[in-house]
Formats: sequence, C-alpha cells, structure tokens
Amino acid sequence: MIKELTKKTSKFKGYENYGLTYLIWLLLFFLIPVIIILAYSFLERDYQGGVNFNFSLNGYRDILNFNYLIVFGRTVLISLISSAVSILIAIPVAYYLAFSKYKNILLLLVIIPFWTNSLIRIYAWIFILGNNGLVNQFLIKLGFIESYVKFIYNNFAVVLVLVYTYLPFAILPLFSSIERLEKQIFEAAMDLGCTRRQTFFKVLLPNIRQGIVSAFVFVFIPAIGTYAVPELVGGKNSRLIGNEIARLLTTARNWPAAAAISSVLLAITIIAVLFFIFGGEKREAR
Repeated sequence: MIKELTKKTSKFKGYENYGLTYLIWLLLFFLIPVIIILAYSFLERDYQGGVNFNFSLNGYRDILNFNYLIVFGRTVLISLISSAVSILIAIPVAYYLAFSKYKNILLLLVIIPFWTNSLIRIYAWIFILGNNGLVNQFLIKLGFIESYVKFIYNNFAVVLVLVYTYLPFAILPLFSSIERLEKQIFEAAMDLGCTRRQTFFKVLLPNIRQGIVSAFVFVFIPAIGTYAVPELVGGKNSRLIGNEIARLLTTARNWPAAAAISSVLLAITIIAVLFFIFGGEKREAR
C-alpha cells in the first residue's frame, strides 16, 4: 500500500515548482504594486511630482470633489451598460457557435481581433464613426441625413467601442457553458410544450448562469479601468476614471490623489466581482 502511494505521489513531484513560480509572479506583479499604490495614497503630495514621505489623507480628501464623484458614477454606469450589452449579444452568438458544425472556424473569427493591436482597432472606429466617416457618408448618400450626425466623441461611442473590444471576453465563457449542454434538452422542452421564449428563460439561462457571471466579470473588470477608449473616442463629458488617474499623474502631478482613486477603483471592482460571484452561487444553490 505504501509503495503504491509512493508511486502515485512521485508522479506529482516537481509540480510544486510551478506553484512557487505563480506565487512569485503574483507577489511581484500584483501584490507589491497594490501595496505601493495604497501606501502612496496616504502620503503627502510633492508639487514637483512624486510624493513626500509624510502621512496625509489629502489624497482621499481631493477625490471627494463632486466632479470626481460624477466621473466615478459615469465609469461604473458605462461599465455596467457595456457588460450587459456584451452579454446580450454574446448569448445568441455563443449558442450558435456551440451547436454549429463550423464552430472551430467561427471561434477563430472571434479570437482573430486579439491578434490586432487594440489602438489600431480603436482608430478604425474613428474612421467609421467620424464626421466624414463611412457611416455618415453612407447615410448622406442615401438621403437619410443632410449633414453629418455626431456618432463619435460621446458616451455612445465609448459604449460601442467597449462592447466591440471586450465582446470576445463574453462570448468565450458563454460558449464554454453552452457547449456542455446537450441539444436534446432544448428539443425535449419544445416537445413538452415550451415555447422558444420559455425554453430560453427556463432551460437555457438557468443552465448557463455561471457562464453569464464569468462573462460579466471578464468584461466589467477591463471596462471599468479602461483608458484608451474614452481618451480616443470619448468627449469631454465621456472621460472615465482611468483618464482622471492619467491626468492626475501627468498634468496635475498629484500622485497621492491618483493612488487614492486607484485604490477606490480597485475596491469597487473587487466588491462588484464578489457580489456577482457569490450572488450567482446563492441563486444556483436555490
């Protein structure tokens, strides 16, 4: 018996090195930077840039400004809308992919945008939505409009480009959840008298609840901290918290306030993620 256990455990020798490597990576590139940011948020501002190593709560007092609260609210709202729209689009796409005989090719098409630099893709949307862009030129030629419509440099453009950018993050976990299901359960529900709508809400959605939670988290986390999208396609009333952090670091040279905003943003993200994860588990337990 002991010999058999020794043989089995010997197969796993060396794997602890991978765990140690992961812990070192996590320590160096996540925990230590977070600790530094938290520490900077409690230090005194140096008006030349950087910080003075004196304890101060001015960084948190600075971000209690009403304008920052508006930016925080706008950031959370746009992130929630982008996540919800991404999931609404991703569910039918993932369902089609899961049961298509061409799913490998279609999955490749979903992943291909990751091979292109995100800045190039954002600039492509500027070319499409701009005042002299493809959409405006097309609508003018068809006679639907006489002058250009402002599709860009507003919240609409920010949400649209965020959905486009992070939609694959929603499709992939939903595809994984739906692919595990047998198509026969939907056919059985229809045979028992369920309409397509009832089958969708009472059969499909309950079985992919965990996939929906994962999709939401995968979209919400990068969306809430995004910088490039609102910077390039947003207007003055579309700036998100990532843009304010960059401004405080580079222009205002207020590092403690930037660190304080980053700390609050991290806390909001963690709370939102935990809420959706544990909320989903409670609903699943019922």
